[in-house]
This record gives sequence, structure tokens and C-alpha cells, in this order.
Amino acid sequence: MAIVVRRIRPADYAGYGPAFAALAARACEPNPHMAPAAVAAARIVLPEDGIVILAAWLSEALGSERLAGLWALRRQRDGRSGFAPVLTAPLLPLYEVSSLPVLDADRAQDVMQAMLRHIRAAGDLPHTLALPLLPLEGPSFAALQEACRAGGGRLAVAERWQRPVMRPQPGDDAERYLRRTLGQSYKKRMQQFRAIARQGEVNFQRRRGAAAREALPQFLALEAAGWKGQAGTAIARLPQAHAYFDSLAAQFAATDSLQIDTLTLDGHPLAMGLLVESAGTRHFLKIAYDEIQARHSPGRALTIAMLQADFAGTPPALFDSGAGDGVDAGTYIWGERRAMGNAVLRLGSSRPGLPEAAVKLRQGLRVMRARLRR
Repeated sequence: MAIVVRRIRPADYAGYGPAFAALAARACEPNPHMAPAAVAAARIVLPEDGIVILAAWLSEALGSERLAGLWALRRQRDGRSGFAPVLTAPLLPLYEVSSLPVLDADRAQDVMQAMLRHIRAAGDLPHTLALPLLPLEGPSFAALQEACRAGGGRLAVAERWQRPVMRPQPGDDAERYLRRTLGQSYKKRMQQFRAIARQGEVNFQRRRGAAAREALPQFLALEAAGWKGQAGTAIARLPQAHAYFDSLAAQFAATDSLQIDTLTLDGHPLAMGLLVESAGTRHFLKIAYDEIQARHSPGRALTIAMLQADFAGTPPALFDSGAGDGVDAGTYIWGERRAMGNAVLRLGSSRPGLPEAAVKLRQGLRVMRARLRR
């Protein structure tokens, strides 16, 4: 069967929701930030002509086609790319969690090769890809590696970190999972968690779909009440970011893929988490907490309550914390780790260029700042 790669206009992509959902269900790894809902929200922030959507189609019997791959990228040329033109995924790396395309598990390598060939053959697309949130393990990464090798390209990773994730094992329940992942700190962490109830009435609420959408203003207000609000970096203080999250929440709520979890103390939010889902996987986008209650470690308390709620029902096949390279993985309760990297993929060339230099410069500056802080 032949694989054909075509571009989809961002304005037309909104109608691909059912086809994308079907692809995600049979994909190597779902990625909700490639979904029409996420792209529609990103269009509020990004220019229409800056978004490039590659769709791979698998020819079937009687001339029909099936969506076999999807990669949403954007054109970039600024300081982060070394002022060289590149294609970047995900569309908004500051808020999104994975650079991977969504690939049909049965034809992953073929689809990935077809996508890279399309980019290389296109006269109007850069032949360098910036992938700042690239998982460095799993079948999708293996397909990307092989496609790069087959096409004579170069994949360079300058920054690496370990992202906490949850992958439940058969027979797990909340108690067994927490004992395994927290190890020697289990007793101390659970004592801290239970101690909150001595300060007042503690409740956990999970809202999905339209109910989660209605809770978004409360989440944004909680974030803005802390240091991010004072610094002007809270979402509610940034008009474009606010518009993006408002649209993102509305789009994912429409397909019951939006979730907001809240831990309250005497009716007041102690911590809240904003999440999206795709094909049985859950992805943490943002957390907000009451900084006045910092002695209770509200963020960790929320994640323990979330995990207990997960195992009380059907836990996700994968829970991705979304933690970036500057976050201490040890502060999370999820016990598994996923290798992540800031990668640059150069098609048809093995020689490094300005984008690689920009990544290394950024890495060096971060190391220097860390040393100065110490």
C-alpha cells in the first residue's frame, strides 16, 4: 500500500477530529498536541501561514484512504533557532509536552520516512527541524531515528533530562504503586498528606468536559494569586496565553478530553491541575497551588489525591507529567522515568549549523546560571 503525504490547511484541520481520534487509538504513542483541538487553539497565537500540518495517508482498497500519520509544525526563525529557518514541533513548546508526530503503529517507520522525504523535497520548507521536547525512547522515536538514518540526516541531542511518568503495572492499586515509587520516603510523604486533614476538611474533586471548562477561571485565579501573578508571568496576566488556554479548554472539553482536578481545604483550593487526554493517555499541562499553604506541599498532595482517584477507577495507560528540563524529577510521585531531549534534526546533511549552536549556547547559559545561584 502506498503512503502519500499532503499538507492540510490549518483552517481545514478542524474537521479532522474523528479521523485524528481513530489514528490516536491505533498509534504508537498518542500526542494530544497534534490534535485539531490543540492546533485550533494555537492559531490564536500563531500566524496561519506559520503552521505546517503534514498528514500521511495510506491507500486502501477501492481507492479509499486512511490517516496514518500527523505532524503539526511551525516555521521558526529567531534567537532560539540561531536565526536560521527551522520547523518546530510542538507548536508552542512553552505549554506543550511532546515533539513526536502521531504514527500508525503498523506502519510507523514507513510513515515517518515519507514525512521526512516530503519535507526534504519541498522547496518552501526548511530542512532543519527543532524538536525541544523529544522523548528519546519508544517506538515513535525509533521510527524517527531510522527515518533519519535512511535519509542521510543527522539527529543531535544537546540537552537531556528525565521526565516523571506513570505506567501502571498489572495488579497495581494506589497503595502498592505509592509504596513502590516512593520507596523509603513513603511513610514520611503519606504522613504529610494525611496531616492536612488535621487542619480542616479536605476534599478532592475531579471535573471533566464542560464542568472542567467552567473551572478554568478558578484555576487561572489560583495561579495568578502567587508569585507568577506578581511577576506578571501568570497565564491570566498574559493576554495571548490566556486566549490560548481558554480556547484549548473549550476545544478539548467539547470531546470530553479536558480534566481539572482540585484539592480543597475547608472549601478553598489548595492545589489544582489542568490535564488533557488522548487515546487512554493523560497529559499534565499546568499546576497551580495556594502558596500560603506551602508547608503542606500542596502540589505533591494534589498528585497523591489524583493517583488515588486514578486507581479507584481505570488508570491511564500512561500519565505524562509534562515536566521540563529544569524540574527536579524527585519532587514528583510518579515513579517511572522517560528520557527526554532537546534535539535538532538536519535532513540530508551531517554537518551541524546555527540551530545546534543556539541549543548549545542555551545549555551553557543555563549551566552558568545554576552555578551562580549555588
